[in-house]
Amino acid sequence: MAMSEHSVTDRLILVGQVAGGFGVRGEVRVTAYTADPLALTAYGPLLRADGSPGLTLTSARPDKTGVVGRAREIETKEQADALRGLKLYVPRDRFPEPEDDEFYLTDLIGLEARDGDDAVIGRVKSVQNFGAGDMLEIAPASGGATWYLPFTRETAPDVRPGEGWLRVLRPAEVGEPEPG
Repeated sequence: MAMSEHSVTDRLILVGQVAGGFGVRGEVRVTAYTADPLALTAYGPLLRADGSPGLTLTSARPDKTGVVGRAREIETKEQADALRGLKLYVPRDRFPEPEDDEFYLTDLIGLEARDGDDAVIGRVKSVQNFGAGDMLEIAPASGGATWYLPFTRETAPDVRPGEGWLRVLRPAEVGEPEPG
């Protein structure tokens, strides 16, 4: 899958979510998914999933799950509450390139999924988190329904986004003795 075939969301990184209004003066509480919650103010406009502007924090202070602050688009508590649940994204290209052995989860989308024998068994369609850790959604090369694989060092022991692939081992294959 070429980069141009990716959807807008594939090029966006989820950095936060509006938790609702704070106080009575139109401040907004944002749950941060970044190492430094105050970084949310440095990214410029935070985008919606479709790439349109969502929220522009003009000031912020740390809170227990992220930040509380003022946003250009919000003047009242009611406006802030109306945005509750809004997921906020930043374009992938606003982030620095990762170090050699690091990558962003969004960089996994579109990679070939190869088995232990180096055969292409599918392609990473998405990376999901349903609450118990990151899961790779694999679209089988042979077609049919997608399947999920926990994204761990055991099930994805070799990740090479620069080369366009990753090795995946289904849970039944993890811990199997090597042949011969």
